[in-house]
Amino acid sequence: MNVSEDFSEDIESIGINKIVPTLLETALLATGMGFAAVARVTESRWVTCQAVDNISFGLSPGDELPVETTLCHEVRQFDQEIVIDDVEGDPVYRDHHCPVRYQFRSYISLPIYRADGSFFGTICAIDPEPRSLKRDAVVSMFRLFARLIGESLDTEAVLAQNRDDLKRERNLADVQEKFIAILAHDLRNPISALSAGFRLLERDEPNPRSSQLIGLMKGSVQRMSLLIENLLDQARSRDGGAIIIEHNPETTLEAALRQILSEFQATAPERIMDIEIDIPGTVYCDSARIAQLFSNLVSNAVTHGTSNQPIVVRAVIQDDDFVLSVANSGTPIAGEQIETLFMPYERGADRPSREGLGLGLFIASEIAKGHDGTLDASSDDRMTVFTFRMPRDARVRQTG
Repeated sequence: MNVSEDFSEDIESIGINKIVPTLLETALLATGMGFAAVARVTESRWVTCQAVDNISFGLSPGDELPVETTLCHEVRQFDQEIVIDDVEGDPVYRDHHCPVRYQFRSYISLPIYRADGSFFGTICAIDPEPRSLKRDAVVSMFRLFARLIGESLDTEAVLAQNRDDLKRERNLADVQEKFIAILAHDLRNPISALSAGFRLLERDEPNPRSSQLIGLMKGSVQRMSLLIENLLDQARSRDGGAIIIEHNPETTLEAALRQILSEFQATAPERIMDIEIDIPGTVYCDSARIAQLFSNLVSNAVTHGTSNQPIVVRAVIQDDDFVLSVANSGTPIAGEQIETLFMPYERGADRPSREGLGLGLFIASEIAKGHDGTLDASSDDRMTVFTFRMPRDARVRQTG
């Protein structure tokens, strides 16, 4: 006996298959037989995978018989079905050692094949009394059951492989998320050092050429800082924590938005901006997060808009809502791409100029949701417009 073969997976795949016991029970009810099993059969082993035993034959999953003592051995060897109504009257098997050894008079065994045609084992049944088995209905039923079991084996194998693949992908995703979070966090210090260095350089009354270079480098640092904050926010979101929104009655939201615009105009003075900001009174929001959303939208417009056309910015109160929009001209975004714009790491394949990781719009949309608001995009040959709308006082909508 070759005990080195490990059939534990085969036994498990049959054992967890809920249809197998039903098929075996049905076979016994239809034929009047007392014992039915699915067996894994190879050249050297016969192993029980599943059994229904009403005659105390004594086999359970994992139990073995010497393969050479079984008729299933011949089913495998000669690729044939064996059906016996009564051993005592059967010219082939009346003197066979197997019926004598296991004390049965009626017997049926059919091969089970995997989808690739390889032999798996048998579905078999025995009884100490004669049974009428050589009927088309009975044999056809066993053939159907054998085919169903064979097909289920491959389904289970595919599901098991998919589960393993999914587990590996999840583990890899967890590692990547941790790496991104650690990387983004650790980059904060050198970025802060660069920003401090630029502030010192500006105090030394640099010449126009160095002032221009400092401005460009500050712009790069600003974009790097924005990317780092986006990475950290996305990592928090993937880790099960939503972006934290702290609602406060803000009267300085307009000043925060104008500060963002000043920073962009300092780093990209050649870009024309058409600006309308009018936010009288109080907006109940997280002004730092709104500023982050706004910065992402303006950065997107600077990156993708036509350089000689204005970026149009509007921030106003409409119908007791705060409405913020950023528009730019340039290549329109295809309709099917708009549907994925707010997904992380999504970038349009037909927009080769797109930079970054595709996190800015995702983070902006998450900030919008955190304010009980919406962030929408529209695009045509004339303009691409991103519009954020939220209730001026989110508490009214949350409790109303």
